Amino acid sequence: MPHFPVNHPARPVYRALSALVGLYILVFGVWGTALTWGEPLFARDGSWALGLRTNLAFSLVSVIFGVVLIVGASRSNNLGHYMNLTAGVVFLVTSILMMAVLQTSANFLNFSMSTVIVSMVFGLILFGTGVYDKVGPEEHAEAERNRRYHPVAEIHRRR
Repeated sequence: MPHFPVNHPARPVYRALSALVGLYILVFGVWGTALTWGEPLFARDGSWALGLRTNLAFSLVSVIFGVVLIVGASRSNNLGHYMNLTAGVVFLVTSILMMAVLQTSANFLNFSMSTVIVSMVFGLILFGTGVYDKVGPEEHAEAERNRRYHPVAEIHRRR
């Protein structure tokens, strides 16, 4: 079973970080939608918003993702934990797949290399915030701390 810290002391910082990522994605999506409105959904022209290449489809998806991330960051339960873990994986997988088709006609979201890099960075940030954003009863948090500082764990750390 994976180890996710429960009630991490820096949890508010991680929630704020995921909210900032969500806010950037939302603003990017709204800006991109305004710039590409009236163009074909999967156009592959030179439309840029906030330093990233986009089309109407990518902008609309970004609006949805931005709202979802902000909602997840505003919740004080494990919803944000699971949403950030999932969004982190989605961003990482999407960036790798889009990098693989960057110079082909399969680049239907009109990604550029800068978009791939930003998506990877956002994926890593969201995955990291998801790992440390788990909430639980104090008993679970205490059990995690005891497991982390168990004498057997101390022996393995010294090696």
